[in-house]
Amino acid sequence: MKTMWKRTLTAAVAMAAIVLATPLLAQGTTATVHGHVNDAIGATLAGVQVKFTTDKTSQPADRKFPYSFNTDSNGDYKATGLPGGDYLVVIFKGTTQADYQLITLKAGDDKTLNFDMTRAEYINALTPEERKNVEEFKKKNASATSANAVIAKLNATLKTVRADLAAAAPTKADVSADVASMKEAVGAKADSGLLWITYGDVLLAEADHLASEDKKAGKAAMSDEDVVKMYQDSADSYKKGIDLDSAGDKPKLAEAAIGYNQMGTALAHEGKVGEATAAFEGAVKDDPTKAGMYYKNEAVILFNSGQGDAALPAAEKAIAADPNEATAYIIKAKVLIAKATLDPKTQKLVAPPGCVDAYQHYLSLEPDGPSAQEAKDVLAGLGEKVDLNYKKGKK
Repeated sequence: MKTMWKRTLTAAVAMAAIVLATPLLAQGTTATVHGHVNDAIGATLAGVQVKFTTDKTSQPADRKFPYSFNTDSNGDYKATGLPGGDYLVVIFKGTTQADYQLITLKAGDDKTLNFDMTRAEYINALTPEERKNVEEFKKKNASATSANAVIAKLNATLKTVRADLAAAAPTKADVSADVASMKEAVGAKADSGLLWITYGDVLLAEADHLASEDKKAGKAAMSDEDVVKMYQDSADSYKKGIDLDSAGDKPKLAEAAIGYNQMGTALAHEGKVGEATAAFEGAVKDDPTKAGMYYKNEAVILFNSGQGDAALPAAEKAIAADPNEATAYIIKAKVLIAKATLDPKTQKLVAPPGCVDAYQHYLSLEPDGPSAQEAKDVLAGLGEKVDLNYKKGKK
């Protein structure tokens, strides 16, 4: 019985020894090192080699590195399976040794070893020429970073302003906050044609808002000096944008054409018909593929500004450029019908040449358009039958 008890006790002690020994084995027999690598300007070094050796006495060219690990895209590395010992750790960029440090490891260690080449110790070890190059690069990098920050802010401003303009357009809402934002934007980057043209857009929208408010208050059109000045400032802003977009080896003619179109709109509001016409002609010259649209825009803005006689040739140019431009036909018709006379013999209304043709063309293109009923009524009053299949291009 005593012998059996001794055997049981011996087995229990052996089992306890195994259990107690298990945590020691879990610690491992090798070490791990991890860290980050960046160069002297602070930029991440991806894909460089982090090499370990315990050979610290050989010449660099003869030294063997039995352990080598690469940094990832973030400049981070992880070295595993390193036996305990005193190591020389060297950063290799290709065959060039860029940096080194010493580290002592023992079994089970998990240490951090960063290679920050902006540290004073590293910089001071550089040659005067190398330090000069580092400082110059830092300055350039800081300038580029600052410029990128400005661009990012301007892009955000443009996105906000464009959204505000789209929202304000139907009701001619106040966009004074956007005027302030774009004034700051052109001040930050005065060499951008796009910014100046957008500045012109917000000035034009705000001028339209103020003019609308004056109309509601019963003021005579363009009797407010502030409104007149804002339209003029808008035209001036467009001109700056146009000049910038047209200059250089690769002129941005499509953007310049948009600027001319908008400038023509601002000038037409001021009643500067000659200058407005010249601006719309500039749009057509820079982007002739959109001639019909630009001439139509000119006709619309001049007609709505009470400049019917000037709107007529613009409408005719729009029709010539695009025979399917329905809006141009109705403007032409409206201008001409206003010049209708009364036949003294028959006491019937006589429309000027081209008037009936313009109404018929409009109806053939937009039989259910916003001015369709008006066109039908006028034609009926003139004793003309509506022809929805009116031959396009008929004179």
